[in-house]
Amino acid sequence: MKIGIVGEVHEDGLKILHNENFDIIQVKEFSKNNLIHSLSDVDAIILRTSNLDSEILSSCPKLKIVSRHGVGYDNVDQKYLQSNNIALSITSTSNAASVAEHVITMFLVLSKNIFESNKIVKSGNYKLKSQLPNFFELYKKNIFILGFGRIGKALAKRCLGFEAKISVYDPFVSKSDIVNYGCSSVNKEEGFRNADYISIHMPLNKETKNLISYDEFKIFKKNLILVNTARGGIINEDALYKALSSKSIFGAGLDVYEVEPPPSDLDLFKLDNIILSPHNAALTLECRKRMAIECCENVYHFLKDKEKLNPNNIIDLSK
Repeated sequence: MKIGIVGEVHEDGLKILHNENFDIIQVKEFSKNNLIHSLSDVDAIILRTSNLDSEILSSCPKLKIVSRHGVGYDNVDQKYLQSNNIALSITSTSNAASVAEHVITMFLVLSKNIFESNKIVKSGNYKLKSQLPNFFELYKKNIFILGFGRIGKALAKRCLGFEAKISVYDPFVSKSDIVNYGCSSVNKEEGFRNADYISIHMPLNKETKNLISYDEFKIFKKNLILVNTARGGIINEDALYKALSSKSIFGAGLDVYEVEPPPSDLDLFKLDNIILSPHNAALTLECRKRMAIECCENVYHFLKDKEKLNPNNIIDLSK
């Protein structure tokens, strides 16, 4: 059987496929024409970030599964997969720790004014430390988590180490599950009004697009730090810029954007009270190894050993 690898996948995962004698095609040029040409006779596709639309997928008549190297799958035409009985898998167990640590990093760097402190020491202005703006503890603060899947739970576990008060909004998780995790279940409005920190862990869809926009920024605390490592478009970037530039909130951290890569003249780039990263919260070396192994195991198990396949990794495309 032939496997198309679209994007770079760590060798720890590829070894699984080599050991099972799969024929592997590495695709490193991602134009539509090249994808159509290169993937025409594959049985499975392992996919990083390239888009697979219906035109590309329809050129793969033998295709049985698309295995995402990650947990998001908005770069795949799901309707085509469903109508053609092609499976879609994700690496559901791999990235929670890495993303949760990224959120905590953004919380702390923004709270402690680390960049400003670093700047005065390196510029020879050590004695100006008393002139730095106020900075804050994470200890016992109110943290609001939007979305309580594996990443949201991993974040909550780490925030509990700061003795934080954690509230959660997730309409798909029972109140008892949230409470059993040491958190409180609240509606969005209550969470927004009380939060010192907000972290987003939801998919982008019709319900979540612009979930945080102009009206929401009017009710946030002025000390709020807002972090999004989920998907761009959940926070309205224009509204965020206006809130940050007017100091309506304290700071923000983004790993995802409405357009990726973001345009070079994005207004948010002008601000000092925001931290930006290039959608790499889940790309620590350890996480890349785990995702490579898991996405390759998904292919191997689906094609040759379904009893060992993790059912939680297969997306129900009927929903």
